[in-house]
Amino acid sequence: MARSIVVTSGKGGVGKSTVTVALGRELCRRNQRVVLIDTDIGLNNLDVLLDMESRIVYDILDVVNNRCRVRQALIEDNLTGGLFLLPSAHAYEAGEITAQNIRIIVNTLAPSFDYILIDCPAGIELGFHRAVAAAREALVVTTPHISAIRDASRAIAILNNYGLEHRLVINRSRGDLVLESEMADSESIAGALGSSIAGVIPEDDAVNLQSNAIGETRKSDGGRAMEILAENVMYGTDVVYDVTKRYRGIFGAVKRGLRRLV
Repeated sequence: MARSIVVTSGKGGVGKSTVTVALGRELCRRNQRVVLIDTDIGLNNLDVLLDMESRIVYDILDVVNNRCRVRQALIEDNLTGGLFLLPSAHAYEAGEITAQNIRIIVNTLAPSFDYILIDCPAGIELGFHRAVAAAREALVVTTPHISAIRDASRAIAILNNYGLEHRLVINRSRGDLVLESEMADSESIAGALGSSIAGVIPEDDAVNLQSNAIGETRKSDGGRAMEILAENVMYGTDVVYDVTKRYRGIFGAVKRGLRRLV
């Protein structure tokens, strides 16, 4: 039976969808069957990240309106076997898709998969509640910026009301700025939010490449951090990727200086 995990943030622009796709691919590389459900109705972009736009025949609205079965609407990733997407709808009438609809879809898919990752809309409005109500666990994606942390705090407060177990994914962390005390470190963020850490992802262009149509798989700081995130999600471990490691010591100081010049 699949674990249903909502990936949320409370704020847009923190890399939530990128994390969802990259995590899904990493889980599949560990022989897990994964389905991604895009619940960001009208602003959907998982199909774009996965290069599936031209392959969509049915979407989540078609499923809700009984124009097709759930399995008919799923699209398999060309790059990663065992990864499927239930695409969102480009337009719909308010209230046409309910939390109960999403729960029915999740329950229908659960026997056939190991993980169901629900990509949640930004904000804490109706779409947020619709996605959260269908999940058993949550990953809260934030960046080290104060506005993102504040919005993550609001999302966590609602998750607590739902009784959902949640862990943090701190995205776009810069080790050079953390060492210079110009950016909050992961422990401080976790302490402020009262949540444990599932993963810390450094600022790394390879993460964006890994989660889009190019399917970048080269070993990079971001790639290794995503691997650790997947392992933490699978096994409940709490290994934290050290974003400061490459910036320590004499050579690290040189890297920090060069980073400031770029």
